[in-house]
Parts: sequence; C-alpha cells; structure tokens
Amino acid sequence: MSTPLSDSLSALTDSDSKAGTAKAAGRLSSHRRLVVKIGSALLVEDGRLKRDWLDAMADDLAMLARAGTELIVVSSGAIALGRGVLKLPRGPLKLEQAQAAASVGQVALAQAYAEALGARGLTAGQVLLTLGDTEERRRYLNARETLGTLLKLGAVPIVNENDTVATSEIRYGDNDRLAARVATMASADCLVLLSDVDGLYTAPPASNPDAVFLPEVAAITGEIESMAGAAGSELSRGGMRTKIDAAKIATSAGTTMAIASGKRMNPLAHLEAGGRATWFLARSTPATARKAWIGGHLEPRGALHLDAGAIRAVESGRSLLPAGIRRVEGDFNRGDAVRLVAPDGRDIGRGLVAYDHPEAGLILGRNSREIETILGYAGRAEMVHRDDLVLSGQTGETATGGGSDA
Repeated sequence: MSTPLSDSLSALTDSDSKAGTAKAAGRLSSHRRLVVKIGSALLVEDGRLKRDWLDAMADDLAMLARAGTELIVVSSGAIALGRGVLKLPRGPLKLEQAQAAASVGQVALAQAYAEALGARGLTAGQVLLTLGDTEERRRYLNARETLGTLLKLGAVPIVNENDTVATSEIRYGDNDRLAARVATMASADCLVLLSDVDGLYTAPPASNPDAVFLPEVAAITGEIESMAGAAGSELSRGGMRTKIDAAKIATSAGTTMAIASGKRMNPLAHLEAGGRATWFLARSTPATARKAWIGGHLEPRGALHLDAGAIRAVESGRSLLPAGIRRVEGDFNRGDAVRLVAPDGRDIGRGLVAYDHPEAGLILGRNSREIETILGYAGRAEMVHRDDLVLSGQTGETATGGGSDA
C-alpha cells in the first residue's frame, strides 16, 4: 500500500540525498545554543582516551564558540575510561564495579576536557546529572540555572550521567535521551548526536542494499519509528531506537536534532560544511515551545495579584518584580505555575514563580534590593522572570518580547 512516506522514498535519488545534506551546511554555527552528545566508543578505546580525537573535537568546539554559539557537551566515557585505569576485566560489570569505574573515570575525563578546551581558550565545567535531576522540579530548576550561569560566564558545561550514585533502577541507560533532556532543560535550539552511524536509513544498510538514507525528517511518524526497530528488538540494539526517542523529546521542545557520524576526525566541522547527517526538524523554537507549555499544559498552584504598574511592565515584555505584587494565594513551591491576576480579578497570564509561597509573602511589595536582608540569602531579583511568563491568549516569543530562555 502506497503512503506519502513510501512514495517520497521511491522517488529519492542519491542526488536528492546530497541536496538534503547540503541544506544542512552552516546549520551548527547558525544556532544560538548547541548540545553535542559524544558516545563512549568515540572517545575511549581499550580503556584509553583517544586524545587525538578529543583534540580535534576541541578544535571544532572552539570554532563554533568563535562564531558565537553557546556549547554544551553531553559525554559518555567515564565508566569505559575508569575500567581501564582500574584494570577491570572485559565483559559486563557489576553495579558496584561500574560505579567505582565511573568515580575514577569522571576525574580523568574532566581533566581531559579541561586540558583540551583550556588549550583553545575555553573553560570546561563539569555537571553530573541523574534521572531525578531532570524529573524532580526543584532539582531540575537548580540544574537549569547552573547550566545557564555557566553559559553566561562563557564556560562549556561537560555533562554526564552521575554513574557513581545511579542504580540499575534509576539510570537512563543511554546518553541519547539524557542529551535530549539536557537540550530541553537548557532551551538549546540544536542537538547533535555523534554516533557510529551517519544517520537514519529505511533499513539496516549493512544487511539491506536497498536501504535509503533519509537526510531530513519533518515529523516522527509510526513509519519513522518502525525504521529504528521496536524496543528490545535485534534492530534496536544498535541504539537507533534511543536516538528516535531522543528526537521526539527534542523536537517537541523546539530543538532541531541531527544524527551524524563521529568516527571521523573533526566531525562537527564536517557537519558544518554540509556533511552527511539526518536532520529532525523542530516543530517550533525552544522559546515558543516553553511558552506553550507554561500557558497550556501546567496546572496553576496559586496566584499572584498584580498592581497596575506591574501589569504595564509584563505587557511591555519585562519580568515581574516583587514590588508590583499586592497579594499571593495558594500553596505553591518554587518553579510551580501561578496565575497572574489584575486588580479587577482578570487573569492576565501565567508564570513560573521563583519563590516558595511563604518567601513570596515576605517579599511582596518590596524592592528587589531588600530580598537578601529579608530572606537571609540573595535570591532572584524577579518573582517571575520574563522567560517564564506568558500572557493570556499568547504563546511564543511575542508573549513577552522574545527574551532568552537561558
């Protein structure tokens, strides 16, 4: 039975594939914030770091940084590197052995990145995450703010799953999905998964000479998912299933994603020049997706009642400061969605509040410079940052003037 996808595949020629990859030329440096995922096999061989490959990758990252792109690296390799240092035997490791290997490997890996990037004028910052850090709201916010602050300070966060404390029940099990979660957490507009394959094919190319390479995927349909194999199938063991899952996470949050080969030297420079890759197109921008999520998918946990000056401020694209709040209601926590209410009782929008309810009550109506004196610590100047605020009937950048989601 003919379908739109099968019809388009039957008409796809090698020249079409080349044209598709050419469209990707320059896409990396054109993005504001890029997340790059690096697999263990690319970085570590026989328990030893592939320093020449890492140096070439550092050259690529420095090139993109000079072009103005903010960079985050999600790197595997700690366990593989640590087991080499500890001389652990080949084969599957027990959980406690993997945790010990990660402990040793994380030190060596962080040092390697710091040296490689430092030699090119870049500063590396280590960030270790677990599943709970992206699922539990308060920890998610802390991780998001750490990544944002590192980027504002010009550093390159090097993120890895914290295998020293993870267990078989809570581990991601793959860094593709972790990279997608990091990309959405950081509001990155591009994610590149470097792998041992150069993209998505209609079938395994090694065993099927009729397999067609897909340079671009506009939407992840059931047919696209079937190309990666069902979860747990023989086909999915190569990791393509997790990459499609990562693409679903990323594109739904406004992040464009590419699957590209990392087996060659300088893989990002190759991709920048139009090298072969499969591009998964985002449905929107990260800011638009985030605004839609705040405005339509979160249940408000309370309300902030604003004065007329505060309403004028948020309608002009500014953040909501404590000074413009007359009253708070509800039992909300930091990061919860709250309604923004006008003096006449109208809901004018929603936002993610920066303080727990008791603290918000203490600082409402006060100048932001007084926050540290009142609370005993220097909190955020805004009650709701403009990036976390959407006005009624609006989503996307136009809702608050298009501020960054950093």
